[in-house]
Amino acid sequence: MMNRSIRHILAGAASICALTFATTALSHAQTAKPRIAIVVRDFNNPYWRALRDGAVAEGKKLGVPVSVQAGASETDAVGENAKISTMANENFSCFGVVPVNGTNVITPLIPISQKNIPIINLDTGLDPDAVKAAGLKITSFIGSDNTNAGELAANYMLGLLGDHGDVAILEGIPGEHNGILREGAFRKTTAGKLNIVQAEAADYERDRAMTETEAMLRVHPTLAGIFAANDEMGLGAAQAIANAGKSGQIKVVSIDGVKEALQAVQSGKLSGSVSQYPYAEGEMAVQACDALSQGKSVPAQITAPIKLITPKNADAALKSFPRPFFSFTDPFGAP
Repeated sequence: MMNRSIRHILAGAASICALTFATTALSHAQTAKPRIAIVVRDFNNPYWRALRDGAVAEGKKLGVPVSVQAGASETDAVGENAKISTMANENFSCFGVVPVNGTNVITPLIPISQKNIPIINLDTGLDPDAVKAAGLKITSFIGSDNTNAGELAANYMLGLLGDHGDVAILEGIPGEHNGILREGAFRKTTAGKLNIVQAEAADYERDRAMTETEAMLRVHPTLAGIFAANDEMGLGAAQAIANAGKSGQIKVVSIDGVKEALQAVQSGKLSGSVSQYPYAEGEMAVQACDALSQGKSVPAQITAPIKLITPKNADAALKSFPRPFFSFTDPFGAP
C-alpha cells in the first residue's frame, strides 16, 4: 500500500501540473495569433480594394493570416452573405464585415456571434435595432463620420457656387446608412441657399451615374453643381459633363478619395473629393483583431480619418496615397 505522505505529495504534484497546464493553455489562448476574415461588398470599386490591401499589408506586418472576400457588386447582398456563411465554418477567430445595407449581414453573422468570435463592423453601420433584436454582439465599429463628410462637401460646394444655384444629388444604394447620412448633411447644410432640383440613386456605380447625369443635364440646363455620394458616381458625372461639352461649367464634389478621383481633382475634372482612407480602415481592422487576440480591449467605436481634397492639396494627397498625409487619432498607435 502506498505511503500516505507519498500519495499526498503525488496528488499535490498532479494538482500543480494541472494548474500549470491550465495557465499555459490560457496564456496560449490569449497570445495565439488570430486568423482574420474580412468581407467587403465587392472588388470592382477601388475603395474596397484599398480596404483589402490595407488589411492584407497589416496582416503581413503583424504576422497574422488575413483572408478578404467580397460579393460580385456593390448591391450583391446574397453573394456577400454566402461568403460570410462559408468563412464562418473555416476556423477564423475574428471577423470584419462591410454590409451592403443595415441588415443584410445580420443572419449569417448570428452563428459567429454565438461562438463569441469578435465581429468588427467596418465602414457602413449596421441597424442597431436589428442588431439588438437578433442578439448579435458587435465588438467595435471602424468607419468615417459620414455626417461630417456630407457637411464638408456641402460647405465646399457653397463656396464654389457663391451660396446659390441649382444642384443635383447622385445617391448611393437606397436605404444604405452612409449615403443617407451624407445626403442628409448635404441637404441640411445647403438648405435655403442651394436649390436641389433632382436626386437620383445610382448604386455607387460609375456607368449608372453617367446615365443619370446625362438625363439631368437635359432636364436642368441651368444645373450648376452635382454632389455625388461617392467618387465612382462623381467620376461618372464628370464624364457625362465632359461629353456634353460643359467641363468646368458644372461643379462636381464627391466622397471617398480613391486615386483616380484625386487625380481628377488635380486635373480639374472633379472640383473636390472628401477623402476617406479605407486603407487605414483595413489596417485598423487587423490591429483590432490582433489586440483582441492578446486579451486587450478595443474601443466600441473608432472614427477613421477624412479630409477635403481640393486642387490646393491634391498633390500632397496623391504623394501619400493610400495613407493619410496628415496626422490622425489611431487607438492602436500606428503612424
